Amino acid sequence: MKKTETIIVNFTGGIISPGHLFEVLSVAELSQVKEVKFGQRQQLIIDVPVKHYKTFADTCKKNKIAYSMLKDATPNITSSYPAADIFINDTWLSEGIYKDVFNMLDATHKLKVSICDYNQTFIPFFTSNINWIATTQRHYWFLHIRFPRTNTLFCWPEEIYTNDIGAVTKAVEKILLDPAFSMISETGDGQKLFNMVKKQINYIGRNVQKELQLPSFHLPYYEGFNKQGNYYWLGIYKRDEEFSVPFLKDLCTICMETKVGQFYTTPWKSVIIKNIDAAHRSLWDYVLGKYRINVRHAANELNWIVEDNSEDALILKRHIIRYFDKEDVRTYGLCFSIKVKTRTGLFGSVVIRKCDIKNISRLKSLERYDILYTKDFNPNSGELVLFRENVEKDHLGVYLVSLSKLYYEKTSAVNVLQSHQSALILQPAMPVEQKAHQCGKCLTIYDPETGDEMQGVPAGTSFADLPDTYCCSLCEEPLSGFNELTLPLRHTER
Repeated sequence: MKKTETIIVNFTGGIISPGHLFEVLSVAELSQVKEVKFGQRQQLIIDVPVKHYKTFADTCKKNKIAYSMLKDATPNITSSYPAADIFINDTWLSEGIYKDVFNMLDATHKLKVSICDYNQTFIPFFTSNINWIATTQRHYWFLHIRFPRTNTLFCWPEEIYTNDIGAVTKAVEKILLDPAFSMISETGDGQKLFNMVKKQINYIGRNVQKELQLPSFHLPYYEGFNKQGNYYWLGIYKRDEEFSVPFLKDLCTICMETKVGQFYTTPWKSVIIKNIDAAHRSLWDYVLGKYRINVRHAANELNWIVEDNSEDALILKRHIIRYFDKEDVRTYGLCFSIKVKTRTGLFGSVVIRKCDIKNISRLKSLERYDILYTKDFNPNSGELVLFRENVEKDHLGVYLVSLSKLYYEKTSAVNVLQSHQSALILQPAMPVEQKAHQCGKCLTIYDPETGDEMQGVPAGTSFADLPDTYCCSLCEEPLSGFNELTLPLRHTER
């Protein structure tokens, strides 16, 4: 018999009010829930004991808390907002614009929707069906459609103005979910989808000015206390992905007490709190210590995405990380994902995918895995290349180390250091014309670079800045007796 009922609470864009989260956690605690999790789509996952589910449902209804059963849950709208001001700077996509866009969208969209900045790699770009990506031009957006149940991507031929994001999203979703137009999704016919939307609604758009240039992948270290201007931000990751309910409630309490208005969740199943005043640092340290929370995991452990609520995937991840630690493997610049469920689509530059082997026993020892990687090792690329297939669990570490070496060989193919040194050597010296003045009587030269120490004139003093009383240091000829001349060219490094 099923022991728990999985509940999903969506937080649009991964933004949570500490007060609301505290209320949700209190209901969970009342229903005998000890730990909760955060999902890849920045939502809250609660496994409520079946025998206490009625208490949970009744209390949520009484307190007007929206939630869904897992089987009925609509996908959370994801966003790069949690990375704003800490991993994303120099952008027009402000807090206010994010929230305006969220208000245009329907929180119950059946297709996956994401809102991302163009110059970040913290949030996956194309894991949703409807992917909005800010362009470099204020208030204009790229739209990339990933057709349902496929990896087929279509880049919308037009950039769309902010105010029309809601209407276009609704129109695209309506067509893709309509059985009458199922062939559009099945064939990935983006042009037909585009034509139909253009006929149905009017929106402000313009031809794509410049194609989206995906940035080189770099996963910032998202744990611990870090400076944020005059404030701090705190990132918390849990190895088992489980967050204690009392711990999260204490975090919410500090937020409310210190007027920190927002709590953020990330696709890496971690939480971020921004704008922490230095004067309140001791409160956060106290709670982290009280619950023995480690906030400095190795980078090798942070660059993973595994399926939600998948103990098998977590076990496999731990197994591989132990091997990485033993071999002291560098994985910076890579992102790993584990896929054990057939229909799960995951983000990652390296994908460990469980083989679908039928008609064999369920023995774990007989399980096999394929290892794949994305083109150019960019996790946002949908093009997967097979590296090894039907690999036993105990051999995964060896092959993943080999793949990591392949990645570094590719990134080191061009000797950047040598190219830099060669450029310095080959760089021509710049001739600089030097002006000086010469005494017309004894031919003594006044050089502004050296000045005239005997007469108290410091180096760097131009002839024009000499006092009227200055005279030749050798024959005492006055200034009027000096003539301008050009010294031989001197070369200086550029």
